[in-house]
Amino acid sequence: MKLEYSWGNARVDLLAGVTVAAISLPQAMAYALIAGVDPRFGLYSAIVVTLVASIFGSSSHLINGPTNAISLVVFSALAFFDPDARFDTYQAMFLLGIMIGSIQILIAVFKLGDLTRYISESIVIGFMAGAGTLVGLTQLGNLTGIRDRGTGQQHVLYRIWLTLSTGHVNWRALGIGLGTIVLVVVLRKLARKYHLPQFDMLLALIAAAAVAAAFGWSKPALDGKTIISVVGSVPRSLPLPHIPEIQFWWVKELSGSALAIAFLGLLEALAISKSIANTTREKLDYNRQCLAEGLANLTGGFFQCLPGSGSLTRSAINFQAGAVSRFSGVLAAGTVALVVVALAPFARYIPKSALAGLLLVTAVRLVDWKRLSYAMRASRYDAGLVLVTALSAVFISVEFSILIGVALSILMFVPRAALLRSSELVVSSERVVRERLPEDPPCTAMLLYDLEGELFFGAAPELDRCFDQLKQRTKDEGIRFVVLRLKRTRNPDMVSLERFDHFLHDMQAQGVTVLLCGVRPAFAKAMANLRFQDWLPTDRVFPEEDEKFSSTLKAVRYVYELLQQNSCPHCGQNEPSGADQPPLYYLV
Repeated sequence: MKLEYSWGNARVDLLAGVTVAAISLPQAMAYALIAGVDPRFGLYSAIVVTLVASIFGSSSHLINGPTNAISLVVFSALAFFDPDARFDTYQAMFLLGIMIGSIQILIAVFKLGDLTRYISESIVIGFMAGAGTLVGLTQLGNLTGIRDRGTGQQHVLYRIWLTLSTGHVNWRALGIGLGTIVLVVVLRKLARKYHLPQFDMLLALIAAAAVAAAFGWSKPALDGKTIISVVGSVPRSLPLPHIPEIQFWWVKELSGSALAIAFLGLLEALAISKSIANTTREKLDYNRQCLAEGLANLTGGFFQCLPGSGSLTRSAINFQAGAVSRFSGVLAAGTVALVVVALAPFARYIPKSALAGLLLVTAVRLVDWKRLSYAMRASRYDAGLVLVTALSAVFISVEFSILIGVALSILMFVPRAALLRSSELVVSSERVVRERLPEDPPCTAMLLYDLEGELFFGAAPELDRCFDQLKQRTKDEGIRFVVLRLKRTRNPDMVSLERFDHFLHDMQAQGVTVLLCGVRPAFAKAMANLRFQDWLPTDRVFPEEDEKFSSTLKAVRYVYELLQQNSCPHCGQNEPSGADQPPLYYLV
């Protein structure tokens, strides 16, 4: 149903936009700190990326901009720069945003947005757990007031160890950071208890800055240094167009990270928008949303922005505040822009340890503890994906942890998909077709087998074993008829069809009649394409029908008709003998 936009809708969107902006301001600076770049780039992202994605997006409630997970991957992607090479780091980040946006636009152009559904939720849960752990570890230096040490060629964990083992704790900074954590937790509980706007992070940040300023800890001394590290000056200006100064070898270094961030960003945005749409029943255009994500990051790369994606917290707040259209995102970006122009100079009073405290709280909230526990208990497959992805994020690299998780999921899934189950069926004394039980008497006239699973190349060994068993049994037991039920098989490929071709020809050569029942349209079409009908009689193929007219029962009746002198006492009792004979029943 098309929304009729009114002044009432505009007021609601304005309230939602201002509420989102209040969350965006501290988060944008904190996430820039995670990425290891100047906080102003996070604020620019909260303006430009949010604005562009809201204009071109599909979801009415999704808010884009800097996010925790994306910022952490950006930090890892830029780790090959030395900490003092600030200019090159910033230019490479702008280039990374352009590369990410270009990849996402190509995904949208070729309508590949649905590829994100092949990334298991267990991988996402594991990534968030690993990312949350790494966020907490990387902020220990800022929380304790210790200057970062190490080089871009060293692993992030080693650099953290160098920082903490060789530095001296600034107790004032640590006190500010821990106080910020306590205040955020208390304010969030009060907001939930009394249904207040969630301004907990912004208020905690203002309080921390006020305390530091009151004690003179954030005031520069004669040498220009402050007692505790502060964010520093943020220009009182909006982001301006900027063409990055790049070196082409950076493209090679950043390409893997750009691909990982592009897919992670789309996964975040689509998952959040789908979650909200499940409640609002809004119809989403996934490829349009992918295009919006790409345009936002591409534009952001030319406006000095930190790459971004859909934000879970800001989108949830936008929805809870009653936003009715994408205009709320536009208003949120506009509000952040106004605050940057009006209040940017005051950012120099914000202690880095306060931002670190916010990020430690965010890191804990980043992990979905309930779903993490659920995934770990669900199956070994899910638990393995969670653990490998999480540990890869911490000990290898954040951006490649997703790719490692996806590769592992494929490696673990293929053997599971290749499990082709075969079971022997019988016609019981009650004339019911069912699975064979150990106490059922043997049948020396007919073998009735049910196949279930994917008929692709990975299942070829299982198919060979089944066919070899059937060949051996027909030979050892002198059986002349085989019925193969194919109703629960799927997606036949060239390899499996070639195995059927060889098996059917081998059976014909041995004088054994093979009937195929429950043949689904895809299998029948593949057989027709390979011209099976040129040598396989049509009366040996029984296409799948509904339960009332079961092709399996038709095949069994046809075998009984062909059995002229049946020496099998088990089958003899089931042969047609008059109108008083009860019909065959189907139960598999």
